[in-house]
Amino acid sequence: MRDVQRRLASLGFEIAGEAPGSYGSATERAVRGFQSARGLRVDGVCGLQTWASLVEAGFRRGDRLLYLAVPMLRGDDVAELQQDLGALGFDAGRVDGIFGPRTKDALEQFQRNTAITVDGVCGPDTIAALHRVARGAGAAPTVAVVREMEAMRDAPHRLESRRFCIGETGGLGALADAVGRSLTDAGAVVVVLHHPDESVQAEEANSFRAEAFLGLAIRPEPGCAISFYAAAAFESIGGRRLAELALEELTAQTFVSTGSMAGMRVPILRETRMPAVLCEVGPATVVVEHTGDLARTLTRAFSRWVEAPAER
Repeated sequence: MRDVQRRLASLGFEIAGEAPGSYGSATERAVRGFQSARGLRVDGVCGLQTWASLVEAGFRRGDRLLYLAVPMLRGDDVAELQQDLGALGFDAGRVDGIFGPRTKDALEQFQRNTAITVDGVCGPDTIAALHRVARGAGAAPTVAVVREMEAMRDAPHRLESRRFCIGETGGLGALADAVGRSLTDAGAVVVVLHHPDESVQAEEANSFRAEAFLGLAIRPEPGCAISFYAAAAFESIGGRRLAELALEELTAQTFVSTGSMAGMRVPILRETRMPAVLCEVGPATVVVEHTGDLARTLTRAFSRWVEAPAER
């Protein structure tokens, strides 16, 4: 617990008037503040996802060598590297803070173009080169954003033959299946994933080469909460648009009283490579009573999205 408190304080989430090592109200408030700022589920509990994010947030570029490893390195230093490489025109993929094969390839291309040792390792020489050439590029769109836009623009603007994944981690199997059937009836090619681990679902969606992903989850409160992937300097344009359309369609229904939308970094949004949306709807009694209506509503959102996947 002392380590959690130390990491929170180093990130600006002060814990005043609480004994070191105790998990009281001040620590809980700090955890909630960190979770909110980080785009995580806000529950005040330092579980595995929150702890992992705390560790990742503590890395600054230059703190360690960055390279392709097993398991893959994760951290804000990786995200900063991806942002700079992508803004310079090297395709490091989306800015997710995960050093994968695409980030390694982009790093090697950058090293080759700047005449430094091509080893796929971000060390002092590479950092110095990035400082020299990336000063004015930080705010430029990354290659990942441009490619996502191109893929959406070039894809057929209809549901027929489009590839989608619908996922749920437990409790919404009937709704996930209903959405899958509704999209299939409209001509789409759909895989429905039932697995408690969001990372496993992301891996399966990536292997399927889905063009969009919809995650479903129960919320205890009435209404819906829609989220898409967004980090400090990056967001999925297609994901945001699908989230907007899902929110519009759902809140137009009388059985969904309220709705909200936000960018988040939960695993299913962060680890999928396609535009992805997480739809939390509740309470459970409403979902059960209106499963068919919800399936048709979400299918309409997909239909509108393929027609105009980004705002004109």
